[in-house]
Amino acid sequence: MGPLYQDYAYGYPHKNAYRPFPQPIPLREIWAEERMDRIFLYLHIPFCEMRCGFCNLFTSANPDQSRIDRYMAALDRQIEAVRDELGPVRPIQLAIGGGTPTLLGPAMLQALLERIAARLDADPRRFPAAIETSPKTATRETIALLSHWGVDRISIGVQSFIEAETRAMGRPQEPAVLTRALDTIRDHAFGRLNIDLIYGAENQTAESWRHSLRCALDWAPEELFLYPLYVRPRTGLDRRGRVEDEHRRVLYRVGRDLLLEAGYEQISMRAFRLPGGAAPSDEFSCQEDGVLGLGTGARSYTAKAHYSTRYAVTRRGVLDILDDFAASESDAFRFAYHGIAVNADEAMRRYVLKSILRRDGLDIVRFTQLFGTAPTAALSALDRIGEMGLIEQHGDLLRPTDTGLEHSDAIPPLFYSDAVRARLRGAQVA
Repeated sequence: MGPLYQDYAYGYPHKNAYRPFPQPIPLREIWAEERMDRIFLYLHIPFCEMRCGFCNLFTSANPDQSRIDRYMAALDRQIEAVRDELGPVRPIQLAIGGGTPTLLGPAMLQALLERIAARLDADPRRFPAAIETSPKTATRETIALLSHWGVDRISIGVQSFIEAETRAMGRPQEPAVLTRALDTIRDHAFGRLNIDLIYGAENQTAESWRHSLRCALDWAPEELFLYPLYVRPRTGLDRRGRVEDEHRRVLYRVGRDLLLEAGYEQISMRAFRLPGGAAPSDEFSCQEDGVLGLGTGARSYTAKAHYSTRYAVTRRGVLDILDDFAASESDAFRFAYHGIAVNADEAMRRYVLKSILRRDGLDIVRFTQLFGTAPTAALSALDRIGEMGLIEQHGDLLRPTDTGLEHSDAIPPLFYSDAVRARLRGAQVA
């Protein structure tokens, strides 16, 4: 199977398999067969106060205000173009990510929320809405605004409650700023607080990891996401070397066991949820429903194709893409230029990967209804991971075992098609 930590498959095909389409594809064509009343709307704000050493997301650190202004003006043009092409989107869920969306501050966030409510029929007071923040940008004014707009989930990237560990990850933060941010969030009526933590940092021990987890529990978050540290190419940590798999495995088990003992349910390798809290909506199906992404770095998913802007990690590469986006006129946003066509085989692989890495598992009956074949008949890799004890059948469901959850980052490459593998081998990221 190979190394334990290979790939975080939150999407398939991977973004590095995207290429320029032979011809630009009109959005009306891509979205023609989608249910527009079941859309997940995602807005990407590609700005942060700093680029963390582990981060390979599409973002620009410490931008000047003029760059932010140009980006937001272009995002407005994109919203108008999408409205003209697709009509009211009427999403059933919304997420605003990045980057750090709260870097915009209250006034620009207010204008953005007003815009999508008016032009896309996407008022977050009517459906589940989530946003990402950082300790430094979670100011009282911004958090109050988000609460007023009905945002019900706020996710804060803490990574560690130990200052030396966040510094080692290339993400220094002052404990007082972190405490103030979490207190501010808890002072407002958010149904779900999520805290992101990272394990595998240099000099991090089982005991220091327990300390961070216990500190997080002081705020009784409804959700916690525990991420293994990855050292990605072209990131700040890339120059320092790799992280040992066994070190991360030990810390994963420490974190999992501590949270289970604290009463949390494990949803996936990374996600833990407190029972009895405000659960996320189950109206949206990530296996079947469309995702409309707006802004650079945002990916859109339909049954026919996945698409986005180009992707980069280096400062120069990111700025070039941001400049192209900011200079685009409205008509340019009526087309998709960069992505991958999704045929029936790739759709089956995606459906399986979006199912078997979560506790609720793969619905065999639903898969058969959609694709006309049983999942094990379509993909032999399911038998292979079953023989390895990574999944088990429970009635009409194929569910990951505890060992399977632990191996969630080693399983996805077993399901990649030859075509996607070839594209990934040829990927070049600026």
